[in-house]
Amino acid sequence: MTMSYPRQSARTRRFTLGAPRGFQIAADGSYVAFLRSQSGTDPVTCLWTLDTATGAERLIADPVKLTRAGDEDLPAAERARRERAREQAGGIVGYATDRDGGLAAFALAGRLYVADLRSGAVRPLNGAVEPVFDPRPDPRGRHVAYVSGGALRVIGLTDDAQAADDRALATPESDQVSYGTAEFIAAEEMNRMRGYWWAPDGSALLVARVDETPVRRWHIADPANPERPATEVAYPAAGTPNAYVGLVILGIDGGRVSVAWDRGLFPYVVTARWDQRGPLIVVQTRDQRMTHLLQVDPHSGETTLVREDHDPVWLEIVPGVPARTGAGDLVWTVADAETDTRRLVVGDDPVTPAGLQVRSVLDVDGASVLFTASENDPAEVHVYVYSPEGLNRLTAEPGVYSGRRTAGVTLLTGSRLDRLGTVTWVGAAEIVTHAERPVLTPRVELLRAGPRDVRTAVVLPTGWEPGTSRLPVLMDPYGGPHAQRVVAVQRAYCEAQWLADQGFAVVIADGRGTPGRGPAWEQAVRGDFAGPILDDQISALEAAARRHPDLDLSRVGIRGWSFGGWLAALAVLRRPDVFHAAVAGAPVTDWALYDTHYTERYLGLPDEEPENYARNSLIEDAGKLDRPLLLIHGLADDNVVAAHTLRLSSALLAAGRPHTVLPLSGVTHMTPQEVVAENLLHLQVHFLRSALGLDDTGPP
Repeated sequence: MTMSYPRQSARTRRFTLGAPRGFQIAADGSYVAFLRSQSGTDPVTCLWTLDTATGAERLIADPVKLTRAGDEDLPAAERARRERAREQAGGIVGYATDRDGGLAAFALAGRLYVADLRSGAVRPLNGAVEPVFDPRPDPRGRHVAYVSGGALRVIGLTDDAQAADDRALATPESDQVSYGTAEFIAAEEMNRMRGYWWAPDGSALLVARVDETPVRRWHIADPANPERPATEVAYPAAGTPNAYVGLVILGIDGGRVSVAWDRGLFPYVVTARWDQRGPLIVVQTRDQRMTHLLQVDPHSGETTLVREDHDPVWLEIVPGVPARTGAGDLVWTVADAETDTRRLVVGDDPVTPAGLQVRSVLDVDGASVLFTASENDPAEVHVYVYSPEGLNRLTAEPGVYSGRRTAGVTLLTGSRLDRLGTVTWVGAAEIVTHAERPVLTPRVELLRAGPRDVRTAVVLPTGWEPGTSRLPVLMDPYGGPHAQRVVAVQRAYCEAQWLADQGFAVVIADGRGTPGRGPAWEQAVRGDFAGPILDDQISALEAAARRHPDLDLSRVGIRGWSFGGWLAALAVLRRPDVFHAAVAGAPVTDWALYDTHYTERYLGLPDEEPENYARNSLIEDAGKLDRPLLLIHGLADDNVVAAHTLRLSSALLAAGRPHTVLPLSGVTHMTPQEVVAENLLHLQVHFLRSALGLDDTGPP
């Protein structure tokens, strides 16, 4: 019997298991290191290399053979990092290399290992203090730094890669202080997962010192297991204090220098790097309208302003910058208001044309800059390379691509609209994927809806022909900043196809606020998520119905998770004339309960702009509900805490409004548990079919 799609999706962790990732190209370009599990259902990730000349693969480190396959001994910092990174696999899920790419370090179940990527030899460093978190070799491969118990430690390596002289360079002054880790806000909202950076010569490190003393404490209990104590988390909700983040330069010889900048005006440490010309840091004001790029003197800790950026709305954080070319020219991005384009800057000049929206900088290799960008259509993300000789696009077919580049060797990886799966290649060599092929093939149509050309995807039931029946509609958005659902990737619509095959026309739309269409489009939601985003969802729905007259607009459901969950609940509360049932998973119901950096960027400070919080709150609208609403929430969620759903449910009860709540014991903001992930799909479909008056014996 063919496996059902929900079961297959759950056991493959949404088809991520077995797919290669985490690529690092050796400094001489001779091989590529990467991570991949050994099958599409194997959650244990291994470390591999591929010879770029021959295409031959080599298994370097298999956690099962290292007897550390289990994740039960993970340090708390690693569990938190995986939650922030939405990591669903186990085993070796991260590693770092020295400058040449010959030595790799990784942690496995809290123990430190090093691997010689040329010989394939792997060994534990027994002198390290466990549990080990985020180990990184110095660029010369003579030491490995790591974090343990909030301390930043360094262990030396002998010529035969044995451990020697483990010591702490900085130890926490209290249980609220840590060295070398990224605080919650940096990891969750700034995409900064690390908290220290090596000097190129390995003599010192630039290290974040995080003091969570000012941050308010929340307590997340497990009601299904009342004998267990609640977990205390430092959660910086909108308008409340953040962690106090400083930077210090720690010498291998024991020296310590504090980095100086105006931390009162610039409390956020966005990112840092340390190249041959010294350390660079990017700091940001709390209102996110100004950033300073600072050069750090590693001897005194004094900083010099390299550039200052302003935006009257907010400044977007772009992955991969700052960087510098081999000649020392700064690589940066700017939001060009005149052309409404995010452009790549090298030195003092924009080097990309108007209309080409830069998404990220991938690598700087000598004078060349590898980056991703969208042109004309945000659903496509292509890889480009800039050099003094000009600008070239390296990917051709419609899809979403990324890559790496070192020593003139370019690795490209991407997924396309005309076929399932992801392909990764280096020249003529391909890195094989073991990810399973979905049991269904999506049937998707991409549209531009309404006067604003809202990018919209329509997925119809397999084999359905126009005129055979009226199809109820299921809107399936995310709809918010930093995420797209409408992409030129066939695999992205597999779940939508399964939902369609249960008897729906599925409509997905990326309205204002979503990335890839320029700064003005992204910033159109400042102060008001609800109005623009909901209007764009309705425009997409109406355009889909004009394109396909068999869509039944008298039976429209909507579902979503996280921001999409907020949007789904908002839709039935504010536009019950359009939306007739909703499933809201992990919704943000009260934005005053969500974190500082995200919420304040869009809605401002609660004390200064309270009307924005009231305008976007679901709690305020509880009395308006007269459509079926299912609320789903993981009780262990430390990102969108379960209080969001519980407070909305209480308000609905107080208003006498019937609704359904599905609490998920032990589940975080992710739902990696196979049984939960599989059955959630079935339960949502059952609820929607019943709420929309469909015969629940099966799809039409």
